[in-house]
Amino acid sequence: MNKVKKLLYSQKIAPFVFCLPFCLSLLIFWLYPLVTGILMSFQTVDFGVTTWVGVSHYAKLAKDPFFKTAVLNSIEYMALTLLLLVPIPMLLAVLIESRITKARGLWKIIMYIPALTSVVISGMLFRLMFSEGAGGQMNQLMQWLGQAPIPWLKSKGTGWVALLLLCMWRWTGVNMLYFVSGLNGIDSTLYESADIDGANAKQKFWYITLPLLKPTTVYVITISVFAGLSMFLESFMLWNGNSSPKNIGLTIVGYLYKRGIETNELGYACAVGVVLMVIALIINFIQLFATGTIGFKKKED
Repeated sequence: MNKVKKLLYSQKIAPFVFCLPFCLSLLIFWLYPLVTGILMSFQTVDFGVTTWVGVSHYAKLAKDPFFKTAVLNSIEYMALTLLLLVPIPMLLAVLIESRITKARGLWKIIMYIPALTSVVISGMLFRLMFSEGAGGQMNQLMQWLGQAPIPWLKSKGTGWVALLLLCMWRWTGVNMLYFVSGLNGIDSTLYESADIDGANAKQKFWYITLPLLKPTTVYVITISVFAGLSMFLESFMLWNGNSSPKNIGLTIVGYLYKRGIETNELGYACAVGVVLMVIALIINFIQLFATGTIGFKKKED
């Protein structure tokens, strides 16, 4: 017993003991499912019986029109959310942290509250708001403006307006707080020096705030890429299921759910998941290289 206690209290062993829970959770809940999913993408799975089929699932994916639609929808959604959920939260963060804003804490709470709402509840609320009947809030607004009611969720243009508004409502406050945290890490003496030199607000934002917010911006872009490509529940709740008109709300994860859960094609669904992972990694590596976060540095002579 004393030897065990002595071993646990050893300065050489203690760090490994503290790291053990994290390492076990990483192996059990991330690495094992990842490897298993990749292996299953080369198999057909039928009630626990697996059959090796090689790359046939991937060959089928290349010819699957529904999968192509899902990929295009997910990439388009990701691109639009990047355009909305990076600059707008950044500007809101700058505005909230400026001297002219009062009750900063209250504004931060108000902006963050939507993120605490369940996606299921949020999706149901927006589905009711954008319902095609005259009782929907958006159609009531249209009637107030002298326009006829619109079947919002039956066409891609108006349906995606609802989807993007739902996304912005839930995540603008979260990304804003990331930028607020980045702003708080900037030395205030830099702004004081800029004031002495006669710099205006635009110049301070462009030459001080924006460059020094780069680490935060890269982080927000990275998580937004993964979030955009993995979006599913928002679309599922907005269209009350996984079957939207002309598949305007079909995403890669939605298609994975359709093939893996609804039709019980687990091997094919795993292939969809592997392709999703590869697409997400490629896009994020491109943006990390483009922003100079990673890359090869030239050796100094």
